[in-house]
Amino acid sequence: MDIIIPMPNFLPVDEQLAYIKKGSAEIIRESELREKLENAQKTGKPLLVKAGFDPTAPDLHLGHTVLIRKLKHFQDLGHTIVFLIGDFTGMIGDPTGRSVTRKPLSRDEIEKNAETYKTQVFKILDAQKTVVDFNSRWFSKFSAEDFIRLAAKYTVSQMLEREDFHQRFKEEKPIAVHELLYPLAQGYDSVALQADVELGGTDQKFNLLVGRELQRAYGQPSQVVLTTSRKNPAKCTPN
Repeated sequence: MDIIIPMPNFLPVDEQLAYIKKGSAEIIRESELREKLENAQKTGKPLLVKAGFDPTAPDLHLGHTVLIRKLKHFQDLGHTIVFLIGDFTGMIGDPTGRSVTRKPLSRDEIEKNAETYKTQVFKILDAQKTVVDFNSRWFSKFSAEDFIRLAAKYTVSQMLEREDFHQRFKEEKPIAVHELLYPLAQGYDSVALQADVELGGTDQKFNLLVGRELQRAYGQPSQVVLTTSRKNPAKCTPN
């Protein structure tokens, strides 16, 4: 006996866009998001919407909560949410907004924090409808050759367009090579997942746009980037 899976009953595209735009800082590009939503309507295939969280601290903070609530909006609209835990990128250390190189965390610290994140995030997202993934799933299989091929997709001058890298370079402060790999690794997450939309704070805009470019370089349609404003990163437990 064949099992018939009903097509999702999506809201009209204009209504979806209005809901998605509420509380968003920027959408790159809105016309592309409309096109993806229209295609989802026609095919019945939900968009794959991802957001990455490096488990570099034991608690999610207020800025994360704003982002997770926006993920919930997409989930409410019937789209597929991927809560991506950056257990691999967390060991690199996100250099965003930093004036000095940050010491990478250990595997034990990352795993302990990741478990806490999974507990906290389901206070907002529906656990039954959320895909939890780890970027070590693909990066653990990367060879040195794979990383060289990935690094070849981007130039040093492009990396130095990033504000914090540019400022440190201008002030002759050290920039470790592994820090330059971080935006590429985060961008490749979108390639591995074939993301339609990626969410992140406004401070992550550069990294999110790298994901768009890498998808094009790997022959995929570019993801839409949606940013939410980052607030005071005080520790909090989502309600």
